[in-house]
Amino acid sequence: MELMESFFRTHTYLVEHTNAAVRRGLMDDINWDDRLIGIKGTRGVGKTTFLLEYAKEKFGKDDRQCLYVNMNNFYFQGNGIADFAGEFVKQGGRVLLLDQIFKQPNWSQELRRCYDLYPQLKIVFTGSSVMRLKTDYPAVRDILKFYYLRGFSFREFLNLEAGTKFEPVTLDEILNNHEHLTRKVLTMVSPAKYFDDYLHHGFYPFFLENRNFSENLLKTMNMMTEVDILLIKQIELKYLTKIKKLFYLIAKEGPVAPNVSQLAQQVNTSRATVMNYIKYLADARLLNMIYEPGDDFPKKPAKVIMQNPNLLYAIYPIEVEQQELMETFFANTMWKDHIVNQGDKPHTYFIDGEKRFKVVDAKAKAKTRYNKNTFYARYNTEIGHDNQLPLWLLGFLY
Repeated sequence: MELMESFFRTHTYLVEHTNAAVRRGLMDDINWDDRLIGIKGTRGVGKTTFLLEYAKEKFGKDDRQCLYVNMNNFYFQGNGIADFAGEFVKQGGRVLLLDQIFKQPNWSQELRRCYDLYPQLKIVFTGSSVMRLKTDYPAVRDILKFYYLRGFSFREFLNLEAGTKFEPVTLDEILNNHEHLTRKVLTMVSPAKYFDDYLHHGFYPFFLENRNFSENLLKTMNMMTEVDILLIKQIELKYLTKIKKLFYLIAKEGPVAPNVSQLAQQVNTSRATVMNYIKYLADARLLNMIYEPGDDFPKKPAKVIMQNPNLLYAIYPIEVEQQELMETFFANTMWKDHIVNQGDKPHTYFIDGEKRFKVVDAKAKAKTRYNKNTFYARYNTEIGHDNQLPLWLLGFLY
């Protein structure tokens, strides 16, 4: 089948030319024995590279049991995934890697057909962070295992830039043993030399490309609203400017509780719509909604902040305030495996409902009164002691 040959040619070329700068930890977290695996993640974090690296690592470029296919291909405008998968299986195919699955309107029903018709076939697909896989797609709810691919952690960025090979550590390890962990890192590298670069451009892997990072990030942010939110949430194009304006107003306001009535007036829409738009922006991984313990959407969040520090630099003209930047990093790195809630005082957070953290400047002129019931994540320092730990070390959580 000439068509299949052209897909294999593309697959071989892409696998041969893929070269991930960092091997992502998620590669070892996934149970690859499952038959239907979804990889969710925000635009720009490297989902395509992840699929191609999997193909390279497990099969190599010439093994025809594995095939990478991008759903952008116009072939799929007139043909279903299940028929294509059937042809692939007939030729000995075993693993189908489907990139950007949401480009196919009835993808979940098609994947269900594949699952029922071809028990020997495994499908791994990528989707947008906006997709609610377990609630909005009942056809695959009971057979799907899905995982999140995040942007680079500070640890991954450091390994890449400094040539180190640090492994991730748990929050408990950091809290109980941060002085020892810090000494180990400092014998090999000075994290402070790399931390500012990470905050500015280290979260998204595309900083490695020979293009203007800020322009690239702005383009990615626009695609998050124009494709991920509008297309997947089925919102009419005429509302795009309202969503973008709302995002800008929230970013400009800084890390505060959103004034929903005022925002509704400025964007010329209802309070309920503003709350929905904020939720869509959070699902697209442009914002983090931080709630009081016990609260959740659709209640108003206690605070809205950017999803990761790089985004703060992309929204012009905002003067990036250091305390906000550090709290954005703190919330982002904690979010992978922990629940982040608003604390009871300024700059404080509750983690997993029990641990109280405060993000503080180690060089602040006003003396911090240290409380034994609080952990202090301190920036502008490389070291810590007792319940005071260096903020950068939390970047080793994944």
